[in-house]
Amino acid sequence: MPQTLITTPLIGREDEVARLSRVLERARGGEPRGVLLAGDAGVGKTRLLDEVADRAARAGTTVLTGHCVDLGDVGLPYLPFTEVLGVLAADARFADVLAAHPVVDRLLGARPGAGHDDGGAAARSGGEGGRLRLFDGMAGLLADLSDIAPLLLVLEDLHWADQSSRDLLRFLLSRGVLQLPRSRLHPNGGDHVPGAPPTHRLAVFASYRADDLHRRHPLRPLLAELVRLPSVERLELRPMADGEVTRLVRALEDRPLPEATVRGIVERAEGNAFYAQELLAATDPEAGGEAGGVPSGLADVLLIRFEQLTEMAQQVLRTAAVAGRRVEHHLLRDAVGLPEEELESALREAVGRQLLVAGEDGTYAFRHALAREAVYADLLPGERARLHGAFAKLLAGRGHPAETAAERAHHYRAGHDLARALAASLEAADHAQLLGAPAEELRHLEAALDLWSAVDPAARPAGEGGDRVTLTLRASAAAAHAGELHRAVSLTRAALAGIGQDADSELAARVRYTLAGNLLSVDSLGAAFAYSSEALALIPADPPSRTWVWAAATHVVTARQVGEYDTALEVARRALGAAERLGVTDARADLLISLAVMEGGGGRRTPEGRAKLRAARELARGSGNAPVEMRALFNLAVGCFESGELEECLSWIGEGLDRARRAGLLSSPYPTEMRYLRLLVLYTLGRWDECVRAAEADAEVLPAAAGYAAAPALYVGLARGDRHAVERARALREGRFDWMATLAAGIALTDAAALRGDAEGAVACVRETVAALTDEAGTLPDVTVRLAALALSAVGDRAAELRLTGDTAGARHWADVAGDLVESARTSAVRGRDGAPQGPEGMAWLARAEAEWTRAVSGPDAAAWAAAVAAFGFGDAYELARCRFRYAEALLAAGRREEAAAEAVAARETAGRLGATPLAERLDGLARRGRLSAGAPERPSPLTAREQDVLRLLARGLSNRQIGEALFITGKTASVHVSNILAKLGAAGRTEAVAIAYRRGLVTAEPTASG
Repeated sequence: MPQTLITTPLIGREDEVARLSRVLERARGGEPRGVLLAGDAGVGKTRLLDEVADRAARAGTTVLTGHCVDLGDVGLPYLPFTEVLGVLAADARFADVLAAHPVVDRLLGARPGAGHDDGGAAARSGGEGGRLRLFDGMAGLLADLSDIAPLLLVLEDLHWADQSSRDLLRFLLSRGVLQLPRSRLHPNGGDHVPGAPPTHRLAVFASYRADDLHRRHPLRPLLAELVRLPSVERLELRPMADGEVTRLVRALEDRPLPEATVRGIVERAEGNAFYAQELLAATDPEAGGEAGGVPSGLADVLLIRFEQLTEMAQQVLRTAAVAGRRVEHHLLRDAVGLPEEELESALREAVGRQLLVAGEDGTYAFRHALAREAVYADLLPGERARLHGAFAKLLAGRGHPAETAAERAHHYRAGHDLARALAASLEAADHAQLLGAPAEELRHLEAALDLWSAVDPAARPAGEGGDRVTLTLRASAAAAHAGELHRAVSLTRAALAGIGQDADSELAARVRYTLAGNLLSVDSLGAAFAYSSEALALIPADPPSRTWVWAAATHVVTARQVGEYDTALEVARRALGAAERLGVTDARADLLISLAVMEGGGGRRTPEGRAKLRAARELARGSGNAPVEMRALFNLAVGCFESGELEECLSWIGEGLDRARRAGLLSSPYPTEMRYLRLLVLYTLGRWDECVRAAEADAEVLPAAAGYAAAPALYVGLARGDRHAVERARALREGRFDWMATLAAGIALTDAAALRGDAEGAVACVRETVAALTDEAGTLPDVTVRLAALALSAVGDRAAELRLTGDTAGARHWADVAGDLVESARTSAVRGRDGAPQGPEGMAWLARAEAEWTRAVSGPDAAAWAAAVAAFGFGDAYELARCRFRYAEALLAAGRREEAAAEAVAARETAGRLGATPLAERLDGLARRGRLSAGAPERPSPLTAREQDVLRLLARGLSNRQIGEALFITGKTASVHVSNILAKLGAAGRTEAVAIAYRRGLVTAEPTASG
């Protein structure tokens, strides 16, 4: 492709150029690669990319560049890719390649009846299916281009990218041309060896401003996801060294500059090449190169340079700044109102001053976005409004109005033409919906709602856009699809508040069952049930309607969540028949999912339940209803997890997240839960490092769903002895109630208390968590069995310690506590939320709870712990090791030393592999006090031989006087030894010292101590 002439020298980026050149070389060899180029504004990202692109073009590589544009809250879906396609469409060399992928015509303004319309029709009829075909089409197009010649795709200013462009980039890098082999993109693409890497000669370089990425910037989660891909790397462009800036300044200026001037520019530039150039351009040649009173802010520097232009050139730049970063020549000409000759003269001056850059496609762009922002900010309010209005009218007069709707809405709002802004916002929302861009659709709809009251009723659009309630309901749906759940609730409540007494009953029902569904997603179960009940009561069940079917489907889910199982089953069966008769396929799929979960004494774990879920998945997929398809995939995954089929569970999760990624629904409820389930499976399988890395990435994606992202990583932290894990768990409980955060914090804090021997704290945490998670019907949460088992570990330790010291009353008290805990574990495991026993995972926790209860009441029981070990054999590595530790204890107490050693060795190996230091230390202690070989080296005791003698007697409950008599020392001397023992073990009292010594293997239990 033709390249823009580069006049600015490249200074001090040799290492970066070499690295990018190596990436291009690998790409030319058939190894597709991606690079994310990060750096502060003005640091030189564009100049670096220009240099590399120029070298690549001279070496025969096709270079395509797309730019993202900042239009405030207005999104232009797929803008950088549309720019790339426009360049391709204008070049006859690529006509055949474009013709082979007609679906991408949607991004070139294809309309119904205008030729290849299969992609557009799919988007209208299939929704997410059309979006997927567009993504596949773009990937296939790039693959074909890379067959003609090596291809470099450059995307600039990703920090301004719209969500749809981000989604397409995610697809291309994670599932498209960088990951899939040619045979996957092209069914007839020739032979391909299964498992072989892709062979596309493609590199993708994408730049973004690192200093623009605030904590909740929408680009952050995408970057966190992409950098984990093996074919994508991140390159950070750091500020230049002072010596390099000095070389740059001197290279830019032909005239000699005083040393003080150069030094001043270098100091003010602070390693930023753009700053240095602007400061240099602002120096006054007539004043000996001195900048004089140049302010330190970049905007001031830019305006000083701007003010050196003629008045006519300034007016052209002001007009261009209103248009945005880039403006077409004829649009600028019509907006500024100058004769062509005068306009060209002004543009030549602006280009000569390097404020504007001329593109080869008839456009002009500000050389840097900051230059445009400074000029725009300098406009007078009235001037700004007038120019925005002019651009809006010009855009309205062009063809393909849908593609310009977002820009027109932006200009009309800024120009204070509110009626037209409202109409354009609705038009832009329709276009975003057509392209499958829910986040942009939501922004446009919210803009329309903000304008609504300011626009005269007579000037408001007719049809759907003329009904505020319907418009608000549509906005709530877009919010839900974009994963903004609380915003969806707020919008639906606003729709409900806007319904009058004479409102249509079907609309009133739709609002209520939509609100019920949104409330479910934020764990407001009672309110959700109440609104779904109201919705069902508003419309007749006979004859059934589509609205009634969906109201019933929603009511089934809410009724189940509050424990109304009989009601849920009765309504589900009736509504399923109605859905089949009416042909409401997606509602039929949703009802099948509900029945699969509720029916058959095991629901999604049974063959019948899974068959229903698979059928529902196919129905939802055929109807194009991605959220219902997500629900089916989530329940298939959960059914596998509950059955202990962990690898199959990961397979369903992978399919579900891939579907969500393609649909742009990764932050919506079911994919969010699938992300958590994936982390939980990785934790369970003992793939802890992978779990932690995935959790860190998910935390970037799900900042508002901390419990889902953080929970399994918290469990890893606790098991590895991370002191800060408890603080993070407590932080999860802060703020408004969140079901998953409460569950995750409850598990982590209960386990933490048990690990430090705090029986009171563990029991209190269980009771608090179970109370918070128990539903309106009083049904215990399924997690009760796990919480009880964890607390019983601490209770068993406390009871054993008290028996060692002869405190029978205390031991009896904790045995009673253990009885209460094991009873709640039995209740939740044997009869879970849906009235059926839990699967292997839940029953394994019950086996551990039973063994811990026995230990608390009468001492370790080898048979009970053997059952717990067998139960966790389905794949839970850490819990299996913990149960083996207790089993080894019980075997040792029973005198079965060889069997105890075998279990201890196996558990110690797992603890070492996982990095579970606290468990490893306890196993080492067991090996020492039981004279076993558990695979760990002996560690010296911190106690002297005499102190160890005192400790053994202390563990038998003897007083200082009795210890002195037994060791033939005075009671005072015994007291000194006891004090030393407490200090060395960090114990506050005698009982705690014995407990610590027992856990660390410094003292061996008496043969009768466990009886």
